[in-house]
Amino acid sequence: MCGIAGAVGAFLDGVDPAMPSLLLKRLQHRGPDDQGLLTLSQSGVRTGRDLELSLGTRAVLAHRRLAIIDLSPKGWQPMASPDGRYYIIFNGEIYNYRELRDILISCGHNFVSQSDTEVLLAAFVEWGPSALQRLVGMFAFAILDIAERKLFLARDFFGIKPLYYVAGDGALCFGSEIKSVLDWGLVTKRADPERVYLFLRYGITDFGDSTLFADVRQLPPAHYMWVKLDQPSSAKPERYWHVDLGCRHDVSFEEAAATVRDLFMNNVALHLRSDVPVGTALSGGIDSSSIVMAMRALKGNALDLHSFSFIPTGSPDSEERWVDLVGSAAGAFVHKTSPSSDQLRADADEIVYNQDEPFGSTSVYAQRRVFQLAQEHGIKVMLDGQGADEIFGGYRYFIGARLASLLRSGRLNEASSFAWATRRLPGSSISRTLMDSASFLAPSGMQAPLRRLVGRELLPAWLNARWFEDRGVQPCAITHCSTRDVMREYLYTSLTRTSLPPLLRYEDRNSMAYSIESRVPFLTPTLVEFALSLPEKYLVADDGLTKAVFRRAMRGLVPDAILDRKDKIGFVAPERAWLSQQESWATSVISWPESDAGPVDRTRLLAELRRLSQDGTSNTAGLWRSVNLIAWARKFDVQFV
Repeated sequence: MCGIAGAVGAFLDGVDPAMPSLLLKRLQHRGPDDQGLLTLSQSGVRTGRDLELSLGTRAVLAHRRLAIIDLSPKGWQPMASPDGRYYIIFNGEIYNYRELRDILISCGHNFVSQSDTEVLLAAFVEWGPSALQRLVGMFAFAILDIAERKLFLARDFFGIKPLYYVAGDGALCFGSEIKSVLDWGLVTKRADPERVYLFLRYGITDFGDSTLFADVRQLPPAHYMWVKLDQPSSAKPERYWHVDLGCRHDVSFEEAAATVRDLFMNNVALHLRSDVPVGTALSGGIDSSSIVMAMRALKGNALDLHSFSFIPTGSPDSEERWVDLVGSAAGAFVHKTSPSSDQLRADADEIVYNQDEPFGSTSVYAQRRVFQLAQEHGIKVMLDGQGADEIFGGYRYFIGARLASLLRSGRLNEASSFAWATRRLPGSSISRTLMDSASFLAPSGMQAPLRRLVGRELLPAWLNARWFEDRGVQPCAITHCSTRDVMREYLYTSLTRTSLPPLLRYEDRNSMAYSIESRVPFLTPTLVEFALSLPEKYLVADDGLTKAVFRRAMRGLVPDAILDRKDKIGFVAPERAWLSQQESWATSVISWPESDAGPVDRTRLLAELRRLSQDGTSNTAGLWRSVNLIAWARKFDVQFV
């Protein structure tokens, strides 16, 4: 685990010679344990902890180390292959490195360390890009090939670890954070209008290859890219893996549950490999509770198990009783944090800076405080439940998607029974389920008028319609699905576009702000492929119960009271109360002069904010996103041109 950054191209001759050291300083929070640099010039390769650019430099690699596996100096990076041809800088973990190491030894490779980095480099030397298919892990890495004068960049299957880049004018710069690529000064800080719309309207960020910075790209998940040192700006990403939605497993519900349990327990066992203390986040929901209980089952009493939870003070959404129940069942040391709105305001500028891009809700701040608490207790690795909702159908809108699948398949009697059954779910009704279903089925041309009827406009009044129109941005719906298996299609959409990508970015920035490696054991290709191959009713049952197969898989491991929960609170911060309590701060942000010419309607936003304090009826999601977008633009000097 670390921070990585680098650049290739002739432009390096005109860059401040101290730039490599500046990069290392910028990424220090991602790896406080050590640092390393590489420069490639006409005189050859130089490596060390403190280097400056020399005349004729064509490539520079920078690495900050957070030591997790093999804490010795043998894990130092940039790491060279035995013949000196390849050099790697690596951000992440390869959890099956021990198994791969044994295979590589049988292929004739020798190892001098116990690090997964050395295994990853040897795997690339042996198999090239096809080595990626053999990995179980999270990763973003760069391998410099001295002989071929090219750079190999790769990112993990789901985009757990970040990798940004800018290209142009015969140069390419890359890094773990957007700040590390902006530092090179190759691009302007313009906002991407389409991404701005998707963020403000839906809270969507981080999917595909674009970012909210118009000129900054990210290597998409499950992609790699070859970069020629002499033609760096010609590099194009190539996909190496995807989920085959046409694959089906014809198994009984009980067989499916048994397989899910085996895959999940194996994942947790792999994710527990560490030479430093491992803790876990615990919300009190099914996913995090399953991880806690699996950790105890796998490691027994030998594990000094610490869990960390956010508990909102005085909120009806508090899950403290569930946290305590699981903590007691697992024999865990339960640590809790309850930040206030005053603390949010005090930390707002710093978290905006850490996140690089705007973030969708104040729950991101609550999560940040969980990682801060973990650092205070000496934890360097945390397990978290991201991804489970996206692969097992855990969110409320998947109920509407399941109904849409039944309707589109012509199974009207089943659809009627399903819709009737969902009325018993907490916070649900037949009308809500039908409305959610319609959002998946309505043709694109009907989305706008139908949404207007139910108060879900594609372009809410607090957005500046003229600004988007002038930039060619067309308001759009994100839930429409064209296939027969609506729910399966939207599971994949949530996994790759709408839900998971921003959650992974929030988690990466929040954990790394406190030099903690956050691991997500639900996100391995094997488990994801199996879950998405199952009948939809195994995920959302005929009575509307979400995560049906996973609940069954965890029966006997997780307390029944947790598995029998039908409410879905999630990781919810008291956003409405916090914004109301900090009205003056939010007003000052919205009133920033530049916001007049931007994508939000400042007058309407201020009216929404006043209404929030008066009667609590305003759209807090839209308010927070707008406040956050403006704060981001101020912090990074972003232009809404």
